[in-house]
Amino acid sequence: MHHPAHTHIPVLPRGRARQPMRTPAGLVGDTPVLWIAEPFTAAGRGFWAKLEGLNPGGLKDRAALHMVHAARSRGQLRPGARIVESSSGTLGLGLALAGSAFGHPVTVVTDPGMEPLMSGLLTAYGAEIEVVTEPHPVGGWQQARLSRVEDVLAADPGAWHPNQYDNPDNVAAYAPLARELAVQLDRVDTLVVSVGTGGHSAGTASVLRRLFPGLRLVGVDSTGSTIFGQPAAPRLMRGLGSSVHPRNVAHHLFDEVHWVAARDAVWAARRLARDHYATGGWSVGAVALVARWLARTLPAADRIVAVFPDGPQRYVGTVYDDTYCRDHGLLDHTPADDPDEIGHPGERTVTRWTRCAHLGAPLAQDATAQTNGVVR
Repeated sequence: MHHPAHTHIPVLPRGRARQPMRTPAGLVGDTPVLWIAEPFTAAGRGFWAKLEGLNPGGLKDRAALHMVHAARSRGQLRPGARIVESSSGTLGLGLALAGSAFGHPVTVVTDPGMEPLMSGLLTAYGAEIEVVTEPHPVGGWQQARLSRVEDVLAADPGAWHPNQYDNPDNVAAYAPLARELAVQLDRVDTLVVSVGTGGHSAGTASVLRRLFPGLRLVGVDSTGSTIFGQPAAPRLMRGLGSSVHPRNVAHHLFDEVHWVAARDAVWAARRLARDHYATGGWSVGAVALVARWLARTLPAADRIVAVFPDGPQRYVGTVYDDTYCRDHGLLDHTPADDPDEIGHPGERTVTRWTRCAHLGAPLAQDATAQTNGVVR
């Protein structure tokens, strides 16, 4: 018996379709924004989340591709030369992508805190991994990693070090992110960003402030980080904070900073996952916690945007693992409704979620401040 053929034509969603891409690098950028509201936020309040975790490797794909392209254009990175950088993972993924796109081998120098999933992905993407085994007696894991980078560079004189902390191309890489937000949302009143190398905070905020002069910039740091003048201390969270003072951090742009503790970030990241099916790791949890508070305390008309740097995948064994969180005292905790307040960053050492709205340049400290904490 003959049966007529039936052709199923799917109904496509309205809106602009993304163009087909011939290379993975073409997938970077043009990430969506998502409205985050109750039950995560107070009733009638919310904020927009820029989902940078939907880049192939995360937020730092933007920086990796731009830094590599710029270095090649200036002749600093020769064709086929090795790229060597210290990373806890996210920039490593971006550099692996850039190495594939431009034809460069990549070496990522990290420490034992890198998650097995992340090291496995980097290896799968063709990167070589160098793991330091002991923290530097003064500069901790951060200085140990940077010292190993110097050793690798000395053994391969043609290799190139992006130096994400001090490279201005890291900042310039985020101008497109700012322009995307301006097109997607028409205006931004308050921008909430995690701070580590300082690249995406400086690059995004500087462009947005030219477009929207009244923009308020809120930085989110980790307790134990020295970026905004706190003393160095061991840190569990990866992806935000630092034990050095990156020159890319544009301190003059910030209106306030919040230091967030690991257990507060875990609570927020898990609540986001449960309530909104959109979440990430330590940085996302910390940024979301602060944006949630701002959504409740700022006028309802204020348009708040939080940059979510990555997704949840690499944190299955940490943020989303009950055994790990229990062993580190991160479970059975609900953050306070409001942060502690200090008058200036050097007033006292903070160990829980704390806000400071009176910022200056960071306290004068040695670039290799004493710490045994894990940094990005």
